[in-house]
Amino acid sequence: MSNKKILSALCYFSVFFFPLLLPFVIYLVSEELEVKFHAKRSLISHFVPVILLICGVIIFSFSMFTVEKRMMTIINGSFDFWHIAPFLFTFIYSLLFIAIIIWNVFQGVKVLK
Repeated sequence: MSNKKILSALCYFSVFFFPLLLPFVIYLVSEELEVKFHAKRSLISHFVPVILLICGVIIFSFSMFTVEKRMMTIINGSFDFWHIAPFLFTFIYSLLFIAIIIWNVFQGVKVLK
């Protein structure tokens, strides 16, 4: 097994340890085009949860800013989007994160074959 394959697979498997750092370092250090290609793909797939997490923080902050208003609407018996937004985001984020982990493991095994 060549070093190119091992480094490329390691970029994908790094989703379990140093998800952003290892593919970035391998991308900068490696001179092989194939390794750089896989490092860039894995780095992009590792950035997706980070970007979604930033969006989640924004959603949760909007949800918290409207907490007083929400208490009044709960008493009145009506609901709006911000009541379910944190739970909905958590569910969607969990599904996407699991899908990204599965994709990275699949790509890592695919590169090793």
